[in-house]
Amino acid sequence: MHVIRLLIAFACIALGAIVGALNRQAALIDLGGTQISTTLGVALLVALLLGVLLGGAAIAASVVWPLRRRLARIERQGAPTSTTGA
Repeated sequence: MHVIRLLIAFACIALGAIVGALNRQAALIDLGGTQISTTLGVALLVALLLGVLLGGAAIAASVVWPLRRRLARIERQGAPTSTTGA
C-alpha cells in the first residue's frame, strides 16, 4: 500500500511539472486591490490545489466532524453491547 501511494504521489508531481512546462504564457491575476503576475501553469496548479483543499475542508466539515461527534457521544454513553448466548 505504501508503494502505491508513493507511485501516485510521483505521478501527480510529474503531471504538475508537465502542466507547468506546457503553459508558460504570462498571466496577470487581478484581485481588485492588487495584481499578481505569474505564468499560466502556476496559476492553474494553484487554483487546482486551492480547489482540492477547499473541497476537502467542506467534506470534513459536513461529514467527518458530525460523525466524529456522534461517535464520541455514543462512546461517552457506553454503547450497549450485544451478547449472544453462543
